[in-house]
Amino acid sequence: MEHLFHTGDNLDGLEMVREHGMRVDLVYIDPPFATNTEFLMDSDRANTVSASGKLAYADTLKGGDYLEQLRLRLEAIRSVMAADGSIYVHIDVKMEHHVRLLMDAVFGERNFRNSITRIKCNPKNFSRLSYGNIKDTILFYSVSPYRIKWHPQEEPMTGDEAESRYPLVDGEGRRYTTTPLHAPGVTRKGATGGHWRGMPPPAGRHWRYPPDKLDELDEAGLIAWSSTGNPRKIIYADQSSGKLPQDVWVYKDPQRPSYPTQKNSAMLERIVLTSSEPGDTVLDCYAGSGATLLEAARLGRRFIGMDDAPAAREVAERRLRAEGVQWEELASSVVQLSEL
Repeated sequence: MEHLFHTGDNLDGLEMVREHGMRVDLVYIDPPFATNTEFLMDSDRANTVSASGKLAYADTLKGGDYLEQLRLRLEAIRSVMAADGSIYVHIDVKMEHHVRLLMDAVFGERNFRNSITRIKCNPKNFSRLSYGNIKDTILFYSVSPYRIKWHPQEEPMTGDEAESRYPLVDGEGRRYTTTPLHAPGVTRKGATGGHWRGMPPPAGRHWRYPPDKLDELDEAGLIAWSSTGNPRKIIYADQSSGKLPQDVWVYKDPQRPSYPTQKNSAMLERIVLTSSEPGDTVLDCYAGSGATLLEAARLGRRFIGMDDAPAAREVAERRLRAEGVQWEELASSVVQLSEL
């Protein structure tokens, strides 16, 4: 598996990827936020507030110029994505609404999946005429409304959550809850619209399972019958692998980052595991510290990284080499492909 990196303008790198027919399955980008800030770093510190030293990168494009440059890159990214691909765009709350309109235009409104709130830091106690800002946003879109790689990473429940979600206890002390055995909608043809044990589904609904499956559940003791004869499916807490993820994530920024605005590696791991599979290609064309590239390589994915900041290349290279990850220059790889 050949990892690739392009040191230079990501628009040029994306064009090379497109010209040679490469396809990417997952994109995560953390572009500049139009903050009109120069981000500095030295050997001891690379965070936003207290950094000094050499220039890491300049986030100085604003307004229409910023949005136009981002639009060009989103369109170039869309052109190299696989038909079942997904993209996550990490953006500041001040720019979220502008960037979401761009995403709607490039990827289509129907391919919007989520606006994920990411809790990025501890609560602030600054004196200001507004509420403390502890969040930013990740816009999640797909290429297709129907085809998508989706492996949600379930989360463990706390004891209180287990008691709340599974409030009933059987004779053996096992916690459980019950759910309806029917669902909205009428099945005009097929077994789920008929009678089961002499009972039709309620008006305007259908059975969730065909009669033979309902019989299996009952024989296994997984149906609870009310005093009025209403059946409900039993779900035990100890058979649950966890709770499905929601659209608020708590992944705080590293306290001592290697590069300004470096993001939480556990968050990137979650994105890679959820929206790609081993052997897939992950693209980050604003690679920064290389955190996305590291997680992709560690999890058995191929990466294509890009960044035009020398400081970013230096940090990413150091971190990748420390983990034994090797890569080729994208331009060199493209030349080799051309010679085949």
